[in-house]
Amino acid sequence: MKLSRILKIAALAAALAVFCPHTASARKWVTTWATAQQIAEPHNNPPIPLAGETLRQIVQVSIGGNEVRLRFSNRFSKEDLEMLHVEIAQALTEGASPDILPGSEKVLTFGGKEAVTIKAGEEVYSDPIRFRLKERMNVAITIKYGKAPANAITSHPGSRTTSYFLGKDAKTDHWYTIESIDVKASKKASSIAVLGDSITDGRGTTTNGQNRWTDNLSRRLLAGRRTRRIAVLNFGLGGNCVLRGGNGPAVVNRYEHDLLGFPSVKYIIIFEGVNDLGTTRNGPETAAQVIEVYRNIIAQAHAKGIKVIGATVMPFKHNGYYTESREEGRQILNRWIRTGGEFDGLIDFDAHMSGKEEPDALNPIYLFENDWLHPNAQGYKAMGDCIDLNLF
Repeated sequence: MKLSRILKIAALAAALAVFCPHTASARKWVTTWATAQQIAEPHNNPPIPLAGETLRQIVQVSIGGNEVRLRFSNRFSKEDLEMLHVEIAQALTEGASPDILPGSEKVLTFGGKEAVTIKAGEEVYSDPIRFRLKERMNVAITIKYGKAPANAITSHPGSRTTSYFLGKDAKTDHWYTIESIDVKASKKASSIAVLGDSITDGRGTTTNGQNRWTDNLSRRLLAGRRTRRIAVLNFGLGGNCVLRGGNGPAVVNRYEHDLLGFPSVKYIIIFEGVNDLGTTRNGPETAAQVIEVYRNIIAQAHAKGIKVIGATVMPFKHNGYYTESREEGRQILNRWIRTGGEFDGLIDFDAHMSGKEEPDALNPIYLFENDWLHPNAQGYKAMGDCIDLNLF
């Protein structure tokens, strides 16, 4: 072949690489689904031991793509964990059954091998694999376990989604081992990492309904031409605290991993503090301590070019958490979130979810089990609806 012909072909290839939106150089890893991890409390352990069993878990992603990789965690366990065989497939429900679309199964590998051992305290990524992932798709992740810890299991207790032991009459509304799904997406794609407690985790939503406020936000973003490439990652943990105590690692110990440890995070939403305020003896003092942690998060996020959006703490009058001192602390924290000038944006859940006649209490139409703390499904929809998409 003449040199001139070779040069023309090379020039054409270079032009295609520049102008074709589907070239590898124009795409990057973006996390489309993720969940926060903790040690499963004894009452949240699997109904039967994981060792030797096959567990199918269902999640619903945000944005789609044609290439994925999955992240699995043994971070809080004290023993190694073996996964002998792992598959992903399209689930036929949002969690109401273990059924999958026949023929959609794909086997995952780890360094080219089907089996992998996750050391205690560690995490692993699968090899990238071609898989047609559609936006808001229900994905079934099926793990055949070998050896597995019987206690101190790395998990997400508040899945609000049913997991199924295949071949056994056993199921559970918790997730184990699974941590995130990344998708190859365009350079314009990004994600929002949401830091929260049980209200973000979805207590009060419908099991297998995928109707947390973050799910509603995700659907709204996907429906917008300007925001349709933005994923929403829910890092809510029921009973979680910012400073200390509570369930799972406190925010001060987990924010670097959960907010800054996933690819292509462009925005952070911080919506915590109610459990700290609801258990303190001194509301103003606790509010000041929470603010200092938030300042650290904002500084580290800004250093990485990530915008941080503050969400006000919703009212909890008539709940057992309520005292005048704790309410004073809530007002101090919310005032700083609204007017402190350190956040890049505001979601005023307090203003949108409080009662008209009693603004320091949750609107009665949104009550879940009359606990005056957690919204019901209608309330979670209202939370997702009140967010200004111009923030993103």
